Amino acid sequence: MRDNMKTIVFDIGGTAIKFGICSDGQLLSASEFPTQARLGGRHILNTVIRLIEREGGGVPCDGIGISTAGQIDASEGSVLYANRNIPDYTGLQIRRELEARFHIPTAVENDVNSAAIGEAVYGGAKDIPSFLCLTYGTGIGGAIVENRAVYHGSGYSAGEFGSIVTHAGAAIAGGSFTDGCYERFASVTALVDAAARYDSRLTDGRKVFAALGDPHVMQILDSWVDEVLCGLSSLIHIFNPACVILGGGIMSQPLIHEKIAARRECFIMPSFSHVRILPALLGNRAGLLGIHYLTEERIRQSRL
Repeated sequence: MRDNMKTIVFDIGGTAIKFGICSDGQLLSASEFPTQARLGGRHILNTVIRLIEREGGGVPCDGIGISTAGQIDASEGSVLYANRNIPDYTGLQIRRELEARFHIPTAVENDVNSAAIGEAVYGGAKDIPSFLCLTYGTGIGGAIVENRAVYHGSGYSAGEFGSIVTHAGAAIAGGSFTDGCYERFASVTALVDAAARYDSRLTDGRKVFAALGDPHVMQILDSWVDEVLCGLSSLIHIFNPACVILGGGIMSQPLIHEKIAARRECFIMPSFSHVRILPALLGNRAGLLGIHYLTEERIRQSRL
């Protein structure tokens, strides 16, 4: 058995498909291509197939790895559920179609789970076998890692941390749990929406951070950090993890972690003070490296 297996890996998001060639835990090349998610799941899979033929054709690979948005049945390599952001994605048999076409082992996993495994094996949690991972962006994604393996739950949907209810009043008044859910108040979308209500020019996270000289914008950020901690405190009290890894572009900002450290005592019991809250280290590479590791596992299983 060769140890240095080469894989072609993809990280499918709503805006871009990141992809590259990996070997021995190293990302040898990386590029991205527009997802065009509005065109649906079949269009995305056809894009992946074209990229494999273009990028992988001249570089013999041992396996294919797909990290993707949506709830994923990792054992079957299929999409259990995807929301309206990617039409007609639910039910797509990604592994079956790719293995039938390319005749090499294929691993498929949820994007946050892949990023968590990337951090577990190569990143900020290398020395921490069990932890929680959350990513903050358009929504909030989550993953539970136990002994360096993803805990999937009974239906491959564990870790939907963005859907925990942090505002019961909003959920009851609105008639739906989504009205009071964590990501409604603590996602980057929530931060930007709050900032844009104050200043319509603040249309993304970068512009919000560029405007922090304005005391009112700083106050908006402080309120958002409290919303982040509101959800984190529930998860920490339930799971009592050794560590919580926070990912997503906004969590690369040191100021966020300074504010979390300054406010955590207001939200978390003193007996949980040992729980570390750390930034993800791999950035946009986490999902690619995580699915590379999982694809190596799939290759090894196929050779038994």
